[in-house]
Amino acid sequence: MSKKIIIAGGGTGGHIFPAIAIANALKKHQPDIDILFVGAKNKMEMEKVPQAGYEIKGIDIAGFNRSSLIKNIGLPWKLIKSFLQVRRIVKDFRPNAVIGVGGYSTFPVLKYAQRQGIPTFIHESNSFAGKANKMLAKGVVKVFTGTDGMEKFFPVEKIMVTGNPVRSQIVNCHTISQNEALEYFDLEPGKTTLLVVGGSLGARSINEAVLAGVNDLLKANLQLIWQTGKTMAADAAQVAAEHKQVWANEFIREMEYAYAAADVIIARAGAMTVAEVCVAAKPTIFVPYPFAAEDHQTANAKQLVDKNAALMVSDAEAKDKVVKMAIKLAADKSKRLEMSQQLEKLAIIDADERVAKEVLKCIE
Repeated sequence: MSKKIIIAGGGTGGHIFPAIAIANALKKHQPDIDILFVGAKNKMEMEKVPQAGYEIKGIDIAGFNRSSLIKNIGLPWKLIKSFLQVRRIVKDFRPNAVIGVGGYSTFPVLKYAQRQGIPTFIHESNSFAGKANKMLAKGVVKVFTGTDGMEKFFPVEKIMVTGNPVRSQIVNCHTISQNEALEYFDLEPGKTTLLVVGGSLGARSINEAVLAGVNDLLKANLQLIWQTGKTMAADAAQVAAEHKQVWANEFIREMEYAYAAADVIIARAGAMTVAEVCVAAKPTIFVPYPFAAEDHQTANAKQLVDKNAALMVSDAEAKDKVVKMAIKLAADKSKRLEMSQQLEKLAIIDADERVAKEVLKCIE
């Protein structure tokens, strides 16, 4: 009889795309495996998972709102409701295992599965573990981690360092020529290209810096691929309408073309962005999101900066510095080559395979 697996989590691309990569790897090893995703209603997983060809069930769950305590009044009810929804989903689907990848829906799904004696696994992509994963760790079979040094968060005997699962499209971005990628964005072949990406939800500080500095970028003979998220998407679209050297959209669906086209990248430092940058081996200036739990994005970026594989500027200084840094890096070919070579050494391209094989081994 074919195995059944639930994958729980989402909220951002940094959780969703690794989850899809793991699902694809599981399917590769066991084509008849039945995979069901569980995510939070009204979050981006409800759109992205079906686009990848998988079924998803939504539950009513939200995280603790630190900025507005009044918004947490309904949280206990939502948590109770989500556990009732999870109970129904698990009873109907009857999974052999449950994998949590982070995000609001991970906790109720894995906690219920653990109570039912179903084998559970978590993947922690960041260099600082999330609260839900720390609370779940004692009951899981394995904790897969993106980086080493995670013994301070999880039982050492359960840790398996796999790296972070990168989508196969990104792994294969090197098969796309730069000219082919530039043509995809209707940009000029052979011209130095800056990719700006603030994560799947956008980044205000990065967008404001680029908007203020777009004329300087164009004067430096750069062209621009700009993923804005919803933040300032209209402003960026106006810039793109006025300048043929600028392509802007709130989301880049074919991210492999963006990486293939780029000579320099400005980005947030979410764990998956860091993993993808390593695989693409493109020189990057990281602007870590300052309000990430335990400032983990700074820790993520620092791992590359310390190895001369990337540059970093704080969110507070981004508006004044990041465009100037990008122009300087774009003009320094030897520095870019050095960074690319260092990134290649850090790239892990089979994390999804490592996770899939271990899960299947444990439930045989």
